[in-house]
Amino acid sequence: MTVFFYGLFMDPEGLEAKGLRPLNVRQAYIERFALRLGDRATLLADPDGRVYGTTATLTHAELDRLYSEPSVAAYRPEPVLAQFSNGTAELALCFNLPSIAQEKTTEPNYVAELRAVARKMGLPESYVASIGKNE
Repeated sequence: MTVFFYGLFMDPEGLEAKGLRPLNVRQAYIERFALRLGDRATLLADPDGRVYGTTATLTHAELDRLYSEPSVAAYRPEPVLAQFSNGTAELALCFNLPSIAQEKTTEPNYVAELRAVARKMGLPESYVASIGKNE
């Protein structure tokens, strides 16, 4: 199953460290969403938004295991259209929080870690620099 990741799970090495085997990892973006940071990352609908990340193929069992971790158990899957730099697109699952706390509790260390992962994955520098700026 193809999954669009926009948080720390973008890094396939991080997924492998959890015992998963991400395949076909590619840079991608989705339109009409904005990144929102709190204790973790999630996406909000935004008609003018664009969020960059990666897609990877994982099995259903791997996804169940990944999202059974207490820190991400509240995330729910929804379909998105992941777009690639070569002009192609693919349906993917994207895991988001069903509700978002109004208080902004973004940890500076989380922002730094997310920027480092985004840079490692080769996402556009203008996007990397924007992470955590609207919080």
